[in-house]
Amino acid sequence: MIKNICGLALGLLITLGAVGQDLKQLPNATLKTVDGKTLEASALVTGKPVVISFWATWCSPCKRELNTIAEVYEDWQEETGVSLVAVSVDDARTKSRVAPYINGQNWDYTVLLDENSDFRRSMGVNNVPHTFLLNGKGEIVYQHNNFAPGDEEELYEKILEITE
Repeated sequence: MIKNICGLALGLLITLGAVGQDLKQLPNATLKTVDGKTLEASALVTGKPVVISFWATWCSPCKRELNTIAEVYEDWQEETGVSLVAVSVDDARTKSRVAPYINGQNWDYTVLLDENSDFRRSMGVNNVPHTFLLNGKGEIVYQHNNFAPGDEEELYEKILEITE
């Protein structure tokens, strides 16, 4: 019985994980800005590369990734025109920490809130950090989970590939 339950749980996790892996185009969902304005995810597609990073205030690897990219982001923008959108998955208990946290950082990113997790679910995000790279047409061309030093260099190489 335990083996069957474990097998079912593993199968469900694999199936759920595959949603994000098979996704080719940016799905639409309603997001909020930190100051409470509504924004459709489709507005993120601007004809230039876009990095979408799902993160949370309680996630140390998320903050390391976004802080590491912040150090080189201006150069990335100048060279490639890329923009970065940090989508917070903080829930009702922790979303009040988002604005104070980002105000204390040197991020030049758009920060959005996925208050009802619709966007996270539609992107197949099961854990954070989860980072996507979209080409100018809104097609997902690269993604990775978690963060280790050097991941930002791989991301930058992928950005260069789609802007050449």
